[in-house]
Amino acid sequence: MVLLTWIAEVAYEPLVLEPADRRVEWETNTWWVSAEDEDRRSLSVSTVVAAFERTASAIQVRIRELGFPGVATFYVWHDEQAGQLRCSTGSVPADALPFDGAYALSDGLGPVIERFLADSEAGAAESEVVPLRVWAFSVGASSR
Repeated sequence: MVLLTWIAEVAYEPLVLEPADRRVEWETNTWWVSAEDEDRRSLSVSTVVAAFERTASAIQVRIRELGFPGVATFYVWHDEQAGQLRCSTGSVPADALPFDGAYALSDGLGPVIERFLADSEAGAAESEVVPLRVWAFSVGASSR
């Protein structure tokens, strides 16, 4: 289950919170993970969700230990074109994530993971344009 290991490792990767330089945050804090078809078939949605929740909680602890006083959000989305799950942490609230296009906040991570696990063909995204579904978790000391 390499996917679960990769998700866990994200919590301990370099982390930069620099509200004045969102580009540096994005480049440092954004990670992608993928899975072979066999892993996709053997993993449950709840197992992958739990792995991301543990990672989000670990990042929250790190941010608080750093003494960062502001808003910070850990968020996860499924990049259908690449066939990957991506995650990032930024010093922004959930309603101001740094995406170029439209996105919709998901009430839970389950639907995002479910689409990823069911997606065995990268680049086989739907032809209709729908907002990117994103799960966000507040990890900062402040919520605004």
